[in-house]
Amino acid sequence: MLNKAFPLDAKSVSRLATRGLPLEVLKSQIDESIDIFLELSRAQGINIIKRQGYFYFETKYIKLENAEFCIVDIETNGSHIQRHQIIEIAALKIKNGKIIDSFESFVKVKEINPIITELTGIRAEDTTNAPQLLEVMKAFKLFLADAVFVAHDVKFDYTFISNSMLKVGLEPLLNRSLCTLALAERTIECYRYALSYLNDTFMLNQNPKHHRAMSDVMTTYGLFLLILKSIKENLNNVEDLIKFSKSAPRLKRPKFDPFLEVKKES
Repeated sequence: MLNKAFPLDAKSVSRLATRGLPLEVLKSQIDESIDIFLELSRAQGINIIKRQGYFYFETKYIKLENAEFCIVDIETNGSHIQRHQIIEIAALKIKNGKIIDSFESFVKVKEINPIITELTGIRAEDTTNAPQLLEVMKAFKLFLADAVFVAHDVKFDYTFISNSMLKVGLEPLLNRSLCTLALAERTIECYRYALSYLNDTFMLNQNPKHHRAMSDVMTTYGLFLLILKSIKENLNNVEDLIKFSKSAPRLKRPKFDPFLEVKKES
Protein backbone atom coordinates (compact mmCIF):
# COMPACT_ATOMS: atom_id res chain seq x y z
CA MET A 1 0.00 0.00 0.00
CA LEU A 2 2.25 2.75 -1.27
CA ASN A 3 1.26 6.37 -0.80
CA LYS A 4 0.82 8.99 -3.49
CA ALA A 5 4.22 10.51 -2.72
CA PHE A 6 5.97 7.42 -4.12
CA PRO A 7 7.17 8.47 -7.58
CA LEU A 8 6.64 5.19 -9.46
CA ASP A 9 3.40 4.44 -11.29
CA ALA A 10 1.19 1.44 -10.50
CA LYS A 11 2.60 -0.67 -13.34
CA SER A 12 6.17 -0.12 -12.14
CA VAL A 13 5.20 -0.96 -8.55
CA SER A 14 3.66 -4.20 -9.82
CA ARG A 15 6.85 -5.06 -11.67
CA LEU A 16 8.95 -4.42 -8.54
CA ALA A 17 6.83 -7.09 -6.85
CA THR A 18 6.89 -9.59 -9.72
CA ARG A 19 9.20 -9.78 -12.76
CA GLY A 20 11.45 -6.83 -11.98
CA LEU A 21 11.75 -3.23 -13.16
CA PRO A 22 14.42 -2.31 -15.76
CA LEU A 23 16.91 0.42 -14.91
CA GLU A 24 15.77 2.71 -17.74
CA VAL A 25 12.13 2.62 -16.58
CA LEU A 26 13.13 3.35 -12.99
CA LYS A 27 15.35 6.25 -14.02
CA SER A 28 12.58 7.75 -16.16
CA GLN A 29 10.29 8.15 -13.15
CA ILE A 30 12.57 9.56 -10.47
CA ASP A 31 14.16 12.99 -10.11
CA GLU A 32 17.17 12.03 -8.00
CA SER A 33 19.96 9.52 -8.59
CA ILE A 34 19.26 5.80 -8.22
CA ASP A 35 21.32 5.61 -5.03
CA ILE A 36 19.48 8.50 -3.39
CA PHE A 37 16.09 7.08 -4.43
CA LEU A 38 16.97 3.70 -2.93
CA GLU A 39 18.20 5.31 0.29
CA LEU A 40 15.09 7.51 0.64
CA SER A 41 12.84 4.51 0.02
CA ARG A 42 14.71 2.51 2.64
CA ALA A 43 14.27 5.34 5.17
CA GLN A 44 10.52 5.19 4.56
CA GLY A 45 10.31 1.47 5.18
CA ILE A 46 10.82 -0.24 1.84
CA ASN A 47 13.93 -1.95 0.50
CA ILE A 48 14.43 -2.11 -3.26
CA ILE A 49 17.26 -4.32 -4.48
CA LYS A 50 18.93 -5.05 -7.81
CA ARG A 51 19.16 -8.58 -9.19
CA GLN A 52 20.59 -9.42 -12.62
CA GLY A 53 19.99 -5.95 -13.98
CA TYR A 54 16.43 -5.57 -12.67
CA PHE A 55 15.04 -3.90 -9.53
CA TYR A 56 12.73 -5.69 -7.10
CA PHE A 57 11.12 -5.24 -3.72
CA GLU A 58 13.38 -7.17 -1.36
CA THR A 59 10.23 -8.89 -0.05
CA LYS A 60 10.11 -10.87 -3.29
CA TYR A 61 13.17 -12.74 -2.05
CA ILE A 62 12.26 -13.03 1.64
CA LYS A 63 10.69 -16.34 2.65
CA LEU A 64 7.71 -16.14 5.00
CA GLU A 65 9.60 -17.74 7.88
CA ASN A 66 12.37 -15.13 7.58
CA ALA A 67 10.13 -12.09 7.19
CA GLU A 68 9.37 -9.58 9.92
CA PHE A 69 5.69 -8.68 10.15
CA CYS A 70 4.47 -5.80 12.29
CA ILE A 71 0.88 -6.22 13.45
CA VAL A 72 -0.60 -2.80 14.20
CA ASP A 73 -3.77 -1.30 15.63
CA ILE A 74 -4.73 2.26 16.47
CA GLU A 75 -7.56 3.94 18.33
CA THR A 76 -8.45 7.48 17.25
CA ASN A 77 -10.74 10.23 18.51
CA GLY A 78 -12.45 10.36 15.12
CA SER A 79 -12.09 9.16 11.55
CA HIS A 80 -10.99 12.38 9.82
CA ILE A 81 -7.23 12.93 9.84
CA GLN A 82 -7.66 16.70 9.41
CA ARG A 83 -9.70 17.05 12.63
CA HIS A 84 -8.79 13.97 14.64
CA GLN A 85 -5.72 12.09 15.78
CA ILE A 86 -4.42 8.80 17.12
CA ILE A 87 -5.05 8.41 20.86
CA GLU A 88 -3.54 4.92 21.27
CA ILE A 89 -1.24 2.76 19.16
CA ALA A 90 0.07 -0.75 19.67
CA ALA A 91 2.13 -3.17 17.61
CA LEU A 92 3.79 -6.58 17.76
CA LYS A 93 6.82 -7.50 15.69
CA ILE A 94 6.49 -11.13 14.48
CA LYS A 95 9.05 -13.47 12.92
CA ASN A 96 8.41 -17.12 12.09
CA GLY A 97 5.18 -16.95 14.10
CA LYS A 98 6.91 -15.72 17.28
CA ILE A 99 6.63 -12.31 18.95
CA ILE A 100 10.06 -10.68 18.93
CA ASP A 101 9.19 -7.14 20.07
CA SER A 102 6.27 -4.94 21.10
CA PHE A 103 5.26 -1.28 21.05
CA GLU A 104 2.44 0.46 22.91
CA SER A 105 1.60 4.06 23.75
CA PHE A 106 -1.17 6.51 24.47
CA VAL A 107 -0.91 9.81 22.60
CA LYS A 108 -1.55 13.10 24.37
CA VAL A 109 -4.85 14.63 23.34
CA LYS A 110 -6.92 17.54 24.69
CA GLU A 111 -10.36 16.00 24.30
CA ILE A 112 -12.08 12.78 23.30
CA ASN A 113 -15.64 12.54 22.08
CA PRO A 114 -17.83 10.79 24.70
CA ILE A 115 -18.90 8.30 22.03
CA ILE A 116 -15.25 7.32 21.50
CA THR A 117 -14.75 7.04 25.27
CA GLU A 118 -17.80 4.79 25.51
CA LEU A 119 -16.44 2.63 22.68
CA THR A 120 -12.82 2.40 23.84
CA GLY A 121 -12.91 3.27 27.52
CA ILE A 122 -10.16 5.85 26.89
CA ARG A 123 -10.63 9.31 28.44
CA ALA A 124 -8.64 12.44 27.70
CA GLU A 125 -7.30 12.30 31.28
CA ASP A 126 -5.72 8.92 30.49
CA THR A 127 -3.43 10.67 28.00
CA THR A 128 -2.37 13.53 30.30
CA ASN A 129 1.15 12.16 30.79
CA ALA A 130 1.41 10.56 27.35
CA PRO A 131 3.91 11.83 24.74
CA GLN A 132 2.84 14.16 21.95
CA LEU A 133 1.97 12.76 18.49
CA LEU A 134 5.35 13.73 16.99
CA GLU A 135 7.26 11.79 19.63
CA VAL A 136 5.03 8.71 19.28
CA MET A 137 5.23 8.75 15.47
CA LYS A 138 9.04 8.99 15.57
CA ALA A 139 9.24 6.09 18.01
CA PHE A 140 6.78 3.97 16.04
CA LYS A 141 8.59 4.59 12.76
CA LEU A 142 11.84 3.35 14.32
CA PHE A 143 10.02 0.32 15.70
CA LEU A 144 8.33 -0.50 12.39
CA ALA A 145 11.53 -0.08 10.36
CA ASP A 146 11.15 -2.11 7.12
CA ALA A 147 8.76 -4.74 8.48
CA VAL A 148 5.61 -5.67 6.58
CA PHE A 149 2.72 -3.63 8.02
CA VAL A 150 -0.17 -5.94 9.02
CA ALA A 151 -3.61 -4.89 10.27
CA HIS A 152 -7.24 -5.94 10.16
CA ASP A 153 -8.78 -3.75 7.44
CA VAL A 154 -5.27 -2.40 6.90
CA LYS A 155 -6.18 0.58 4.74
CA PHE A 156 -7.54 2.59 7.67
CA ASP A 157 -4.63 2.01 10.07
CA TYR A 158 -1.92 2.37 7.42
CA THR A 159 -3.39 5.52 5.87
CA PHE A 160 -4.16 7.18 9.21
CA ILE A 161 -0.66 6.52 10.54
CA SER A 162 1.01 7.58 7.29
CA ASN A 163 -1.01 10.80 7.20
CA SER A 164 -0.23 11.36 10.88
CA MET A 165 3.46 11.17 9.98
CA LEU A 166 2.91 13.91 7.40
CA LYS A 167 0.87 15.93 9.90
CA VAL A 168 3.86 16.22 12.26
CA GLY A 169 6.47 16.81 9.54
CA LEU A 170 7.74 13.27 9.01
CA GLU A 171 7.88 11.31 5.75
CA PRO A 172 4.90 9.00 5.06
CA LEU A 173 5.10 5.21 5.15
CA LEU A 174 6.16 3.10 2.18
CA ASN A 175 6.19 -0.30 3.92
CA ARG A 176 4.64 -3.27 2.15
CA SER A 177 1.32 -4.12 3.80
CA LEU A 178 -1.05 -7.04 4.42
CA CYS A 179 -4.72 -7.06 5.37
CA THR A 180 -5.79 -9.87 7.71
CA LEU A 181 -9.44 -9.22 6.79
CA ALA A 182 -8.70 -9.87 3.11
CA LEU A 183 -6.58 -12.90 4.00
CA ALA A 184 -9.24 -14.32 6.32
CA GLU A 185 -11.87 -14.06 3.58
CA ARG A 186 -9.66 -16.25 1.40
CA THR A 187 -8.58 -18.84 3.95
CA ILE A 188 -11.16 -19.21 6.75
CA GLU A 189 -14.84 -19.94 6.24
CA CYS A 190 -16.83 -17.65 8.52
CA TYR A 191 -20.21 -15.92 8.55
CA ARG A 192 -18.65 -12.53 9.32
CA TYR A 193 -15.09 -11.20 9.30
CA ALA A 194 -15.21 -8.45 11.90
CA LEU A 195 -12.34 -8.98 14.33
CA SER A 196 -14.65 -9.41 17.33
CA TYR A 197 -16.76 -12.00 15.49
CA LEU A 198 -13.67 -13.92 14.38
CA ASN A 199 -12.46 -13.92 17.97
CA ASP A 200 -15.80 -15.26 19.24
CA THR A 201 -15.67 -17.98 16.58
CA PHE A 202 -12.05 -19.10 16.90
CA MET A 203 -11.06 -17.94 20.43
CA LEU A 204 -8.02 -16.06 19.13
CA ASN A 205 -7.59 -13.94 22.27
CA GLN A 206 -8.66 -15.36 25.62
CA ASN A 207 -9.10 -11.95 27.30
CA PRO A 208 -10.20 -9.49 24.64
CA LYS A 209 -10.87 -5.81 25.27
CA HIS A 210 -12.32 -4.79 21.94
CA HIS A 211 -11.33 -1.35 20.67
CA ARG A 212 -8.19 -1.24 22.79
CA ALA A 213 -5.08 -1.23 20.65
CA MET A 214 -2.91 -3.97 22.19
CA SER A 215 -5.85 -6.30 22.78
CA ASP A 216 -6.90 -5.98 19.14
CA VAL A 217 -3.29 -6.52 18.07
CA MET A 218 -3.16 -9.74 20.09
CA THR A 219 -6.41 -10.89 18.47
CA THR A 220 -5.05 -10.05 15.02
CA TYR A 221 -1.85 -11.94 15.86
CA GLY A 222 -3.89 -15.04 16.67
CA LEU A 223 -5.83 -14.58 13.44
CA PHE A 224 -2.64 -14.16 11.42
CA LEU A 225 -1.25 -17.43 12.76
CA LEU A 226 -4.54 -19.20 11.95
CA ILE A 227 -4.48 -17.75 8.43
CA LEU A 228 -0.93 -18.94 7.76
CA LYS A 229 -1.85 -22.44 8.92
CA SER A 230 -4.96 -22.43 6.72
CA ILE A 231 -3.33 -21.44 3.43
CA LYS A 232 -3.20 -24.40 1.07
CA GLU A 233 -1.25 -22.73 -1.76
CA ASN A 234 2.53 -22.95 -1.98
CA LEU A 235 3.65 -19.40 -1.20
CA ASN A 236 7.41 -18.94 -1.49
CA ASN A 237 7.89 -15.38 -0.28
CA VAL A 238 6.24 -12.26 1.14
CA GLU A 239 5.17 -10.94 -2.25
CA ASP A 240 3.39 -14.24 -2.94
CA LEU A 241 1.40 -13.73 0.27
CA ILE A 242 0.57 -10.13 -0.64
CA LYS A 243 -0.60 -11.22 -4.09
CA PHE A 244 -2.66 -14.04 -2.57
CA SER A 245 -4.39 -11.57 -0.22
CA LYS A 246 -5.57 -9.54 -3.21
CA SER A 247 -6.23 -12.03 -5.98
CA ALA A 248 -7.16 -15.41 -4.49
CA PRO A 249 -10.90 -16.17 -4.63
CA ARG A 250 -12.89 -15.41 -1.49
CA LEU A 251 -14.47 -18.38 0.27
CA LYS A 252 -18.22 -18.78 0.18
CA ARG A 253 -19.77 -17.62 3.43
CA PRO A 254 -22.33 -19.71 5.34
CA LYS A 255 -25.90 -18.58 4.67
CA PHE A 256 -26.85 -18.47 8.34
CA ASP A 257 -25.12 -17.17 11.46
CA PRO A 258 -24.16 -20.26 13.50
CA PHE A 259 -24.27 -18.23 16.73
CA LEU A 260 -27.92 -17.33 16.11
CA GLU A 261 -28.70 -20.97 15.38
CA VAL A 262 -27.12 -21.99 18.72
CA LYS A 263 -29.20 -19.38 20.55
CA LYS A 264 -32.40 -20.64 18.89
CA GLU A 265 -31.62 -24.23 19.91
CA SER A 266 -30.95 -23.24 23.51
